[in-house]
Amino acid sequence: MPEKLGKVTIAPEVLVTIARLTTLKTPGVARLGSGSFGGINRVLPRGVAKDGVKIQVENEGVTVELHVIARHDANMLELGQRIQSSISRAIAEMVGMKVNAVNVYIEDVELPGAEEQAR
Repeated sequence: MPEKLGKVTIAPEVLVTIARLTTLKTPGVARLGSGSFGGINRVLPRGVAKDGVKIQVENEGVTVELHVIARHDANMLELGQRIQSSISRAIAEMVGMKVNAVNVYIEDVELPGAEEQAR
């Protein structure tokens, strides 16, 4: 049995980063949306919101809310399920925390050529 040396605390901002990077590397995701929480780094009563990701830590578990802009050729249902699965696995494997829920909100669809128009 390993010796207990102390306590490890994971900052909610670390969970935001894990969720954000995992989402952005998911095929079919164009970018993260702003979300109804404003897209700025804010400390909420029980969580943190930043760049289209909101994290709440409650009862030893994590609830993730994501706001996503999907690519025009993505199957929305499959995309949402893929994001949920990937984030649950990443958080469990990287920090060993239980994931209570991953709620994915597809805010918009990026049309072909939208990247060139934005430049």
